[in-house]
Amino acid sequence: MRNTMPKTIALLVAGSALLAAGTAHADRSDWPNNFTVGTASQGGTYFVYGSGWANFIADELDVSGGGEVTGGPTQNLALVHSGDMAFGLTTMGPASDAVKGESPLAPGLKMDNVCALFPMYETPFSIAALSSSGIESISDIPAGARIGFGPAASTSDTYFPAILETLGVEFDRRNGGWSDLGGQLQDGLLDVIAFAAGIPIPAVSQLEVQTDVNIIEFTEEEMATVLESFPVAEFTIPASTYTTLEEDARAVSMWNFAIAGCDLPEDFIYEVTKATMENNERMRSVHRSAETTIPENIVHNNVLPFHPGAARWYEENGYDIADDMIN
Repeated sequence: MRNTMPKTIALLVAGSALLAAGTAHADRSDWPNNFTVGTASQGGTYFVYGSGWANFIADELDVSGGGEVTGGPTQNLALVHSGDMAFGLTTMGPASDAVKGESPLAPGLKMDNVCALFPMYETPFSIAALSSSGIESISDIPAGARIGFGPAASTSDTYFPAILETLGVEFDRRNGGWSDLGGQLQDGLLDVIAFAAGIPIPAVSQLEVQTDVNIIEFTEEEMATVLESFPVAEFTIPASTYTTLEEDARAVSMWNFAIAGCDLPEDFIYEVTKATMENNERMRSVHRSAETTIPENIVHNNVLPFHPGAARWYEENGYDIADDMIN
């Protein structure tokens, strides 16, 4: 009898383990085999953040995934809505346009297969010029200045030209990836770059190593005008962000959120949200702007419905989401 009892217990334990393993696999049965995250151009924060986050989720959940270069927030909304990509990164301005059917990429199409996942960070609208240009303020920008606004249809390209026009700047509009535009600025092919990107902007940090750069801030009057005219908020670029800055600089910003197709499995999105929200230190190692990738900042989304899987994690952890903000 002494040998029978341990064997019986061992069989029961083994059976329980197999049952548990089977249950775990059953929960993943409808998960995608792989996923792609729509980012933006190389050299920008979206690409660094999105690719790093994709690799983290792939490792954490053992699902193949990665980031992909895109045209940025506006295109990412369309790619996620159509199902061409599982995830994407976007800002609240383009998201608002998309759900109302006012996206410049698909006028009249209300993108209702896009759900919010988690808050990323605020995108400051900032301006850089070479110190040798003599441009130290927005009012210094000469008429006809060649200004790089980032990839076509990006948040920067959608909103920054209108902001500068509102402030009375006349310019020659140029587009391209941030790394390319940074090179053009250094080579004298551009006079100014108007960035809408998380800080520190890799292209600016690289420029600082190679030449003298002016980070141009908004005056209080300019900021008031922009706040009244556009869906942006006040923002301060800390002096510690760039070696060029000697003191904090005034700017405006727009919040960024990660998005997912609303039809993705709830359990999958729950685990994606859980991994992201419970590992902020790992996220900050991806990009320092992820310091604000925390659940408290879900309040900055009043545009997109949250995916049910994401909403379940937030509610389980004490963060309230209105019923009409859950898909």
